[in-house]
Amino acid sequence: MFDKKLFQEKIEPRCAYCTKGATLEEGRILCPKKGVMPAGGRCSAFQYDPLKRVPPKPAALDTSRLDTADFRLD
Repeated sequence: MFDKKLFQEKIEPRCAYCTKGATLEEGRILCPKKGVMPAGGRCSAFQYDPLKRVPPKPAALDTSRLDTADFRLD
C-alpha cells in the first residue's frame, strides 16, 4: 500500500499504526487476528500505515539567548 522508503527504513511494529487494527479507545486496538490488543502490542501480521502514526512534537525554540543583533542584515 505505502512505500516504506518514503517514510522510514526500520519501523518498530506496533498495533497503534497497523493497517489491520482499529482504534477502540485510547491505548486499545481491535486486531482481526489477535482481538483486543494494547496500542504498543504487535504480532506477525503487522502492516505499516504511515497515516496512523503521530509524529513527535517539534522541539521548542529557546529565544532567551537571542537579541536584535541576531536579526540584523549587515
